[in-house]
Formats: sequence, structure tokens, C-alpha cells
Amino acid sequence: MLNNFCFWFAALVALGASVLAVSRRNAVHGLLWLVLSLLAVAVLFFMLGAPFAAALEVIVYAGAIMVLFLFAVMMLHLGPAAQRQEAQWLAPGVWIAPGLLALGLAADLIAIARLAGDAPAGAGIIPPEAVGAALFGPYVIGVELASVLLLAGVVAAYHLGQRRDRSLGEGAGSG
Repeated sequence: MLNNFCFWFAALVALGASVLAVSRRNAVHGLLWLVLSLLAVAVLFFMLGAPFAAALEVIVYAGAIMVLFLFAVMMLHLGPAAQRQEAQWLAPGVWIAPGLLALGLAADLIAIARLAGDAPAGAGIIPPEAVGAALFGPYVIGVELASVLLLAGVVAAYHLGQRRDRSLGEGAGSG
């Protein structure tokens, strides 16, 4: 019974936070909801018996998303608009809902760990070797498609972040 409640709580937090991440106008607010969604997915991985994948989800995705976001803000040079956005980001009301849901996920994870002892609630612990064998075995096409999609995102971010001086391009040949 507790396993079902914990699973559905984490799944609903992941789903709701994902919807809120893409529907926020403020990019920092969207980032907070995205990080919460990634943490909820990590809890789901842990429940399914993949603590290695859960740790990677927290370290690589939740951590890397924060660094990537900071890099994008620095690259775009937003100026006064960024200062106004930072002032809104530091307001305590922004952190209340994601913080409470993150505390709920932490309580969820503690309840699962206490209920199962050392083993997660899934069928058994999946070793990292099995994860690698699955990713580069039957799921290699999905991994390669994801890498191409990420590469396209990097190229698009580079071109969007590049500042072009329109006046130099137009008058260069009329000299």
C-alpha cells in the first residue's frame, strides 16, 4: 500500500512539475520546476530498483541543468531584464511550492528506504553494467537519436546566442 502511494506521489509530482516547467513565463521559475521533475524521476528510478540511475539523474541532470542554465544566462547578456528577473527569483514565494514538494519527495524516499531496508521496493537492484548493456544493446537506436537531438540543441543554442551586428553585414559590399 505504501509502495503504491509513494509511486503515485512521485509520478504525479514529476508530471505536474514537468507541465509547470514548460508553462512558466519566467525562465528561472521553469528551471525550478524542471529540477523538481528530475528529482521526482530519480525517486521513481530508486523505487524501480535502479539506485545507480537515480544517482545519475540527480548528479548529471539536475546538477547539469543548473549549470547549463547559468551558462545560457551569461551567454545571452540580458542586462537590466536579468536583474529584474533575479530580484523576482530571490523572492520567498517562488521557492515555497517546489520546496514543499521536494520535501515530500524526500519523505517519500525515506519511507521507501525504511520499508525495504537496504533494498529498493523494485524487483531487485539493477547493477550499472546491466544499465550500460541495455543502453548500448537493444536501446542503442534511442540513445543515438537522443545524442543527435542534443547535438542539434547545442548547434541551435550556439546560433541563437551569437550576436550579429546587422549594420556591418549590410554595408560591407557597398564601400
